[in-house]
Amino acid sequence: MLKIISGNESDRGLMHARVSPADMARYALTDGGFVELEGERRSAFRVVYDASVAEGCVGLDPVGMENLGRGEGGEVRLYRCELGYAERVVLIPMAAVAADELDRGYLRARLRDLPASVGDEVRILSPYGNELRLRVAETMPGGAVMVTASTDVILERAQIGALKPKKITYADIGGLDAQLRRIREMIELPLKFPEAFVRLGVEPPKGVLLYGPPGTGKTVIARAVANESDAWFTSISGPEIIGKYYGESEERLRAVFEEAQQNAPAIIFIDEVDAIAPKREEMGGEKQVERRVVAQLLTLMDGLSSRGQVVVIAATNIPNTLDPALRRPGRFDREIAVPIPDRNGRLEILKIHTRGMPLAENVDLERLADITHGFVGADLQALAKESAMMALRRLLPSLDDAAKLKDENFLSMEITMGDFLTALREIEASAIREVFVEIPNTTWDDVGGLKDAKEKLVEAVQWPLKRGEMFRRWGVTPPRGIMIHGPSGTGKTLLVKALAHESGVNFITVKGPSLMSRYVGESERALRDVFRTARQAAPSILYFDEIDSLTPRRGNDGSSQAQTADRVISQFLAEMSGIEDMGGVVVVATTNRIDRIDPALFSAGRFELALELPMPDEAAREEILRIHLRKIPLAGLSFHDLAVRTEGMNGAEIAALCHAASMEALREQIRSGTDASPCLERRHFEAAFRAEKLRRQALERESGDKANVL
Repeated sequence: MLKIISGNESDRGLMHARVSPADMARYALTDGGFVELEGERRSAFRVVYDASVAEGCVGLDPVGMENLGRGEGGEVRLYRCELGYAERVVLIPMAAVAADELDRGYLRARLRDLPASVGDEVRILSPYGNELRLRVAETMPGGAVMVTASTDVILERAQIGALKPKKITYADIGGLDAQLRRIREMIELPLKFPEAFVRLGVEPPKGVLLYGPPGTGKTVIARAVANESDAWFTSISGPEIIGKYYGESEERLRAVFEEAQQNAPAIIFIDEVDAIAPKREEMGGEKQVERRVVAQLLTLMDGLSSRGQVVVIAATNIPNTLDPALRRPGRFDREIAVPIPDRNGRLEILKIHTRGMPLAENVDLERLADITHGFVGADLQALAKESAMMALRRLLPSLDDAAKLKDENFLSMEITMGDFLTALREIEASAIREVFVEIPNTTWDDVGGLKDAKEKLVEAVQWPLKRGEMFRRWGVTPPRGIMIHGPSGTGKTLLVKALAHESGVNFITVKGPSLMSRYVGESERALRDVFRTARQAAPSILYFDEIDSLTPRRGNDGSSQAQTADRVISQFLAEMSGIEDMGGVVVVATTNRIDRIDPALFSAGRFELALELPMPDEAAREEILRIHLRKIPLAGLSFHDLAVRTEGMNGAEIAALCHAASMEALREQIRSGTDASPCLERRHFEAAFRAEKLRRQALERESGDKANVL
């Protein structure tokens, strides 16, 4: 019996068994000879001498482990054997493959000298670099054999025909009903009823440009349209078109359109069209090839000769980089935005991706749709896959247990709501991946005092999100911006953290100084990108920390630095109350120097709600003390007395005082060497008060020294 360990990555699919020198001698094995290993199944392997393998172990690749039905750490029995030469081997593809990937001569050459047993899975690379998965269905003679150059390799064509790839239909697309309806009008009507356009005396539309963030379903729409319309379909990608010889790129593009015209009605799909048709005026002199490709594409789409019943669908996620000549009627007649799905769209997509999954009764897809703000279709598909993996991990705590499982175990598998919520921690929304900030766990209960501020934030942010229909019915518009200001340590950032957690929407944080750049226009562009991302991921909270550094008062002096700040302020004002709708974005800003902020920010339509956080009163200080000491055992402490003694302290200073007292108690316990649970007593706080008094005296002396120097 030998224990399985992981072999070399280079052994993948070669059926190699790496054996230690001691085991080679013990079992009289030869390097390059053959053995049979038995786990759940029995398969033949070629022996490879490997001094790095420990005695009593055998190194196998993942394919070999799968054929034996054993994982890493499992045990297998070894048998010496002599393999006969295979006269014939019958293979069955385990997945749909292209016909030209199944050349028998190529397969024979790739399988040469490979040991094979009936039921083994064989993996080889196709001429195109794809991994082909084949199952050995029959060997002649029977049993384990070795494939040679003269072996007759036969493919079960009946099985190949049954393994067709799943066609994507309109039923597989969720949350894009309006976009699909417009696309079908443009594409299916001209292809199916051309006489209707002849009767109307107009030419049918010939081009559709789909644009939107990555993962929203642009390519899936094109595939579904091709399958549903029964039209001849071909796709183009940028790297396939560009050639190294003069005129080669244009010739390839012409060939695609000519082939489409010969097979009309036809659809040409150009994925990532921005790669082959960027703006020509922004190209340097060395990019003559790209200029010619753009010119050729313009000519083919709307040249002197008609292209007939050929519809062009193009997709991009950066439409503003396309050449303007391409975006006019006659070329792309209609531009359709494929947005990030809303709540109902997310629910529809989740239903599509989970319709074949064994869901438990507690799975609430509607709740998942509510909490997946900013998720595109690809993210939701990944969420469904990851939740299935979570369910599988519960069934398989380790790969070694795979051999113990029976069919009834797999039939009893269910995906629970807990699996979805755990998977949700692993998946980030594509729309805000670059600026993603993990939502803090701070709740309203962690905020002491500030009752009025909390109530106003709930009314301004949470109510419009949860009761949006009531706001629309009454014609009430929630504030676009909220300014939270007050002295340092009063809880401004803590309040924003709690708001982000309680509202449950996407939370994007921006530190003012991080946007500033020394290059002209870069700061304004960074600000535009931040607001664009927030609008894409709406509903969202856009949080600006220390906003006074980003939007100081204008007109202080004529220096270049002041001019840069003026441009940034103008851009900020335009984003907050410009022509473009904020659409579900709430801007929250904090500062402790509200006097330095430009007054234009406080006009209607910008920061309409300003919340001033005062220093905590006695009741607020007592509440803050209770929050910070709620998990600590206390002895002989009066919260009221502590609240009286902390007069003049802000929330941050009270938190530091509680931390200092706790450290004093911990220090005392460690020095005493006892394991008994200590209690926080009055003397610990007395030591913390003394330390705080010394700290303040040191600060006062330092301030006095600075004043004397001045």
